[in-house]
Amino acid sequence: MKLFRSINRYFRDAGKSVVRNFSLSLASISCITITLIVVALSIVLSYNVEHMAEHVSSNTSIVVFLDEDATENQIEQVKNNLVRIDNVGEVTPKTKEEWAKEVREKDKIISIAIDSWPAGENHLMYSYVVKVKDINEIDNTASIIEKIDNVSYINYGKEYISSVITIFDVIKKVCIGGVVALILVTAFLIANTIKLAIFSRKTEIEIMRLVGASNMAIKVPFIIEGSFIGFIGSIIPIVLTFYGYNALYNFLDGKLFSSSLGELVEPYPFILYTSLILLVIGLLVGMFGSYNAVKKYLKI
Repeated sequence: MKLFRSINRYFRDAGKSVVRNFSLSLASISCITITLIVVALSIVLSYNVEHMAEHVSSNTSIVVFLDEDATENQIEQVKNNLVRIDNVGEVTPKTKEEWAKEVREKDKIISIAIDSWPAGENHLMYSYVVKVKDINEIDNTASIIEKIDNVSYINYGKEYISSVITIFDVIKKVCIGGVVALILVTAFLIANTIKLAIFSRKTEIEIMRLVGASNMAIKVPFIIEGSFIGFIGSIIPIVLTFYGYNALYNFLDGKLFSSSLGELVEPYPFILYTSLILLVIGLLVGMFGSYNAVKKYLKI
């Protein structure tokens, strides 16, 4: 029972402290709110970039065209050589007839040219569509495939893929670095704000010491106060994330641009996880900010 009474007193003291020092508490809450909004934007951007990168990776293929005069045994041997490559995933054959049908549907001029060929003739090449496991190793994989016997040439949009990988990698690193930097800055600002609050109550703390209050009894209310400030400061960012991302997703119809490459992450459960992350960051930053302020500044 004594423990419960102590905990109840700690929370009561923390609540009174927030009310008595409302201006300083409001400054800390505003600091957390503004910073967590930026953190939320960084998380949303970072996760969507990662999602797009994974989409590109899972849908990137190397089209391997075989020699026009390759025999059935040679075609089968090429497939056997392909599946032995470490970075090669699924290998799907694509016949001359399937190529003819596809190009007919895409280009009317080419369709007319194909239709002009004598009956039974097809000058297109038999091919394999090869999906890679790791898009970052696609250049090395392509180099290995090119050396396989009876492979005429390959196509995988080398320049386009390299540019996309580089852009996604840079954006992802910037977003992650931004989130970490913002959290550290927030912790620093909150710690300093709470230091001011503690400084303004030095007399109160000295009295508590004189009447025999333990270090724990002095520190815990400040830590609870910091957690409470962090909780309040995370509410607005969570609401904006929850409703804002859902509205943005519906407004854009789930795509940043028309291509499937720009598909956004579905709101659920993404915004729930993001909201939980923001809440945890707010609580921990407020708690540790208060703890460091009490421990280092007051030397309790």
